Amino acid sequence: MLVLEVEIIRYPWFKSNGLYGTNAYSSIRMTLGSDIAQTLARVVDRDIRVMHVCGTHEAAIAKYGIRSVLPPQMKIVMGPGCPVCITPQGEIDAAVELAERGCIVCTYGDLLRVPGTRSSLEKVNGDVRIVQGITKAVEIARENPDKEVAFISVGFETTVPTIAATLMMNPPENFSVLVSHRLVPPAMEWLMAQGEASLDGFILPGHVCAVMGYHEYEQFKVPQVVAGFEPEDVLLGLLMLAEQIENGEAKVENAYPRVVTREGNVKAQRLMHEVFTPADVEWRGFPVIPKSGLMLKPEFEQFDAQKKFDLVFEKVTKKAGCICDQVLRGIAEPTDCKLFGKVCTPRVPVGPCMVSHEGACRIWHQYNQRR
Repeated sequence: MLVLEVEIIRYPWFKSNGLYGTNAYSSIRMTLGSDIAQTLARVVDRDIRVMHVCGTHEAAIAKYGIRSVLPPQMKIVMGPGCPVCITPQGEIDAAVELAERGCIVCTYGDLLRVPGTRSSLEKVNGDVRIVQGITKAVEIARENPDKEVAFISVGFETTVPTIAATLMMNPPENFSVLVSHRLVPPAMEWLMAQGEASLDGFILPGHVCAVMGYHEYEQFKVPQVVAGFEPEDVLLGLLMLAEQIENGEAKVENAYPRVVTREGNVKAQRLMHEVFTPADVEWRGFPVIPKSGLMLKPEFEQFDAQKKFDLVFEKVTKKAGCICDQVLRGIAEPTDCKLFGKVCTPRVPVGPCMVSHEGACRIWHQYNQRR
């Protein structure tokens, strides 16, 4: 059964109404969601603009129609919360080049249709295989000792520990990874420094914080709340954020305590730090952000596909008409794009935000979102 510890403490009606037990699950969710929405309407009395940095949050917000129950003064905008969407086109081109060179390229499925300069991994003339994770890619390398196998390693901090653990287990010599990981806090810092999205606060990514904790976000003097992914999780996070903004506070609160702690998964973090080190990298729609990516430490460089195959990540100018960069920075919505749902669809995407299940354009297209 879903147990929301914070709500039990903060909202006495939860206990007084006797909403306990697995048979009361639906009642709990309906009552909780309704109560939080009504409380939000009372708390929010001025324009508030908040950003989430997680594609799964956008999926929950769109699927459950959360924007429809918010006060009209409260606006949720999308940030760079989709790892596939913020992967620069030059890195997609490098993956395509690997396939063209005869390398077996293993990738997550949502990276397959992301357009590169000349092709995508779906259309390239090469051996490209969809895998659920790095361990399957290693298995393919062992089964094909006469072929080079490269795993396209994308993702935020959530996926990095499994990559690190696998590389520490000495994969075969014909295996390598094309590292394309990004770290969330530096991107948030860049967004706050730019000020273009006029943000009052952030909903922090529950998946990332489950691994990393939320202590590193305490350096930012802005209202922040870690939220989960059920509709009432998101609403509670928004309420706690609105209360901080209303009270003039700037701190990190945790609305997802059943999964997230301040310290996070220390063992997973240790694995990351043993294998990877921070690096200055480009994000799609952003410039190079200092220490916002990862690179393999020297003792693991034999598994670095970029070095092994002498690949260059070229800087690529965005395609005319696509506004994915603006959506990722929270200054535009998918439906602001003239290509949305017409030239650009999930089957034939123009930009990466229409490809991944965590991409804002794909989510809005799927759930028929409108302004």
